[in-house]
Amino acid sequence: MASLFACVRVTSGMTETFDQLISQLQRAGNVTYITGQIESWGRESLEAEIDTPRDETTRTSDTRREERRRAILDAAEEMFLEQGFDRVSLGAIVRRSGGSLATVYELFGNKQGLLRAVVYRWRDEGMGGLLDIPKGETPAETLLRYARQCYAFVTDPRSVALLRIVIGESLAHPEFGRAFHEDMNSGAAEQLAACFREWTAQGQAAIDDPESAVQLFFATVMCDASIKSMLGVMPAQTSCGPMEWRLAPFLSHFRIA
Repeated sequence: MASLFACVRVTSGMTETFDQLISQLQRAGNVTYITGQIESWGRESLEAEIDTPRDETTRTSDTRREERRRAILDAAEEMFLEQGFDRVSLGAIVRRSGGSLATVYELFGNKQGLLRAVVYRWRDEGMGGLLDIPKGETPAETLLRYARQCYAFVTDPRSVALLRIVIGESLAHPEFGRAFHEDMNSGAAEQLAACFREWTAQGQAAIDDPESAVQLFFATVMCDASIKSMLGVMPAQTSCGPMEWRLAPFLSHFRIA
């Protein structure tokens, strides 16, 4: 019975009904006799499978894939932070997360790709949606809120620990560092530049070079916070008052309302 329904399942994608499938198997010589009990059980099983929408099957597969990806990222981040990047092997990560090395290579390419994915996930969790502007918020209010949240993200202990790992790997492999810097910052920079262009078009700002203004904004907000954090000199929390003072020249120069 098991071999019969192995054939049934392999062939089921090419047929629409159980009767058609049985006829195909009989003509191919794979089935010489079907008992009423087997046929009844098989018909019910196969037609249930045929009735299952393909998009539902795809969703289930995608869900499992995402669960595997999340488990690998969780294990990798824990072990990188516990033991250091160089001391952790992909095999050790797989033993903790489950799955296989083949899945790791398929999803992330290599160990550096896995590190990038770990950091990008943390970035997306901490920075995603920050430039979704609430109704009624002025450009100046948006920049102040964004500046405070960026500063808090960069100086968060988890961010600092991950950045130390990235810097260590970049010293050994400069090409990794260059690619990481470009990928890590491009999304946020493009989003903020788009805001600057929109505000200028609407008469709420006068920014002639949005890309350069983005670089100045981040330099103004962050200053040496990242370096101090990595050296263990934790910068003081920048509350609303000090951040307003820091941003005042920027807002004034570009006439951001």
